[in-house]
Amino acid sequence: MSDALNLLTEKAPKHVDGPESPFSVGYVAPRKVRLAGEANPLPLECGREIWPVEVEYEIYGELNENKDNAILILHALSGDAHAAGWYHDAEELGRPWLAKRPGWWDSMIGPGKAFDTKKYCIICSNILGGCYGTTGPSSIDPGTGGPYGLRFPFVTVGDWVRLQERLISHLGIERLVAVAGGSLGGQQALEWALAYPDRVASAIVIASTAWLTDQGLAFNAVSRKAITADPEFRDGDYYDCASPDQGLAVARMLAHITYLSEISMQRKFGRRFRSGSGPGFQFEADFEVEGYLRHQAESFVERFDANSYLYITRAADYFDASAWGSGDLDKACERINSKILLVSFSSDWLYLPEHMKNLSLTLGRNRKQVSYANIQSSYGHDAFLLEVDKLTLLVRNFLGGGGQFDNK
Repeated sequence: MSDALNLLTEKAPKHVDGPESPFSVGYVAPRKVRLAGEANPLPLECGREIWPVEVEYEIYGELNENKDNAILILHALSGDAHAAGWYHDAEELGRPWLAKRPGWWDSMIGPGKAFDTKKYCIICSNILGGCYGTTGPSSIDPGTGGPYGLRFPFVTVGDWVRLQERLISHLGIERLVAVAGGSLGGQQALEWALAYPDRVASAIVIASTAWLTDQGLAFNAVSRKAITADPEFRDGDYYDCASPDQGLAVARMLAHITYLSEISMQRKFGRRFRSGSGPGFQFEADFEVEGYLRHQAESFVERFDANSYLYITRAADYFDASAWGSGDLDKACERINSKILLVSFSSDWLYLPEHMKNLSLTLGRNRKQVSYANIQSSYGHDAFLLEVDKLTLLVRNFLGGGGQFDNK
């Protein structure tokens, strides 16, 4: 394997992300399709079936005549199908927070960017159980006529991927150039390579691992408890009254801490007081870090559903790539036919680089085409959204067939 260090010292071009920029996909609109009905319900790992199921998705770039230039982008916990571009009518879509900002991975998707829409057709869909257009707990349960709430069935990463496969088949795509995602999106990419080994040419797994650590399970457990302990939760039946905003806010604050590193927090806040002059001797937000977390929480509760948070974090808990090998990761990896790019970040303590390296070694023992890079970054887990230049170079090199590398 060649060394990625030289690759990562190069400079990636900077792009202007405005909708009129030649490097932007411009204005986009969400699409929706029903992929499960009474005649073809979606079977779930929990033993239940669900229908109807509608999926929201977006497409950037054009499918070629052979439909063999498609890349599927997979989003993380709080993401959605809006991965790139801008909305003309964010207010009308009920998403005012997107009126002045592009999709969540806009820096990576577009003409001349890592996922180049001049060459590839990029697809991104919202996951089952979410709250951005795809069927989830806030959707209408045909059995009751009201929102599902906690009557929504438990879903898994495997269920998400099976639904995504239905979307890809619906679009007439037999084989994907790549599946790619960071964090929980990376787990979906790995699941694709395991579940559909002949339909994925390559998988890009970023800031993720074969399973969540015990510490990650613990953080998710506390987050869910914060939601269910909120008096407004009402066993998930809160859609016609006040929402459990306080519980969801605490869950978001806790999760956001895990996305940062000690270095990044010190650089951002450095124990500075909000007043700038010293302690206010109060229990309200006195330090800048407290104000930051409260702001993150307040903006989050305006756009996310508490029940969806419960279901998505539980799906993340249940994901275990070794299940394809009856608990043996080596045996599971035998299934993979795709070439794999694994990317970790040195300061990520939610999805540890050591675990990504172990996955790389496991794939290598099985003689799979695996490339692994551990990017030196101070951003923590959020680096998969922030280290755009380095990720761009890695992805371009990988998709372009530039060879393997191993950055220890």
